[in-house]
Amino acid sequence: MLGQIKVTADFIRSKVKQIPENAIILGTGLGGLVTKIDNPLSIEYSDIPNFPVSTVEGHCGQLIFGTLGGKNVMAMQGRIHFYEGYDMKQVTFPVRIMQQLGFKRLFVSNASGGLNLDYQIGDLMIIRDHINLMPNPLLGRNDDHLGVRFPDMSKPYDLQLIELAEKVAMQQNIKLHKGVYVGTTGPTFETPAEYKYFRIIGGDVVGMSTVPEVIVARHAGIPVFALSIVTDIGVEGKIVEVSHEEVQREGAKAEVKMTAIITEMLKQLN
Repeated sequence: MLGQIKVTADFIRSKVKQIPENAIILGTGLGGLVTKIDNPLSIEYSDIPNFPVSTVEGHCGQLIFGTLGGKNVMAMQGRIHFYEGYDMKQVTFPVRIMQQLGFKRLFVSNASGGLNLDYQIGDLMIIRDHINLMPNPLLGRNDDHLGVRFPDMSKPYDLQLIELAEKVAMQQNIKLHKGVYVGTTGPTFETPAEYKYFRIIGGDVVGMSTVPEVIVARHAGIPVFALSIVTDIGVEGKIVEVSHEEVQREGAKAEVKMTAIITEMLKQLN
């Protein structure tokens, strides 16, 4: 895989004058952040050697380079999911490219189902920890060039970035929760019993992404900050039928708050 990573990274270097330090992965219904990126340069996933192509509605499938909050960034408008039929090495391949290109930070966003009684549709939650119910992307032979065999996960999400986000949210009067994300394979939305179980084991929200990317980023030594937007509710007595289209709509409504937080965080980074 290291050979493929180098080929892909070299291709991107040939297209971009300056490789940024900050990467952003945009979740379902959250691709509109890219409209705020100045001087954008877009590269379609399908044009990049070895790069997996997103097949999910609401995930455009392109890398966008430019500036946001006065910092150079690369945004993934559309992520790769395990439920699309890709293996975990393919799902996390973009993060390996970030590692090869020398990115210093990774910002991740997603749409999620709320499990916590205090959460409402449209709320934002900082992910402070996660519970992984997917195959671990580090299964198999370890390549020491990419990271250690047994990476530490005591601080999966960067505490300094979390502190900065809380400061920014307070400055902008944006309500923020902080909690635990449960990562499942999907693609089915959860049953009432599953929602209840995920809450019992410590989850505040549940979704079908993010965790594999975070595991590989930590294996690669890249600090991570992650935000979930609550797009539906999985609390007993409040559960209703949900569709992918509804998730997209609710994500788009709350996206302005997420964009404001990430933009200001970038501005305030040293």
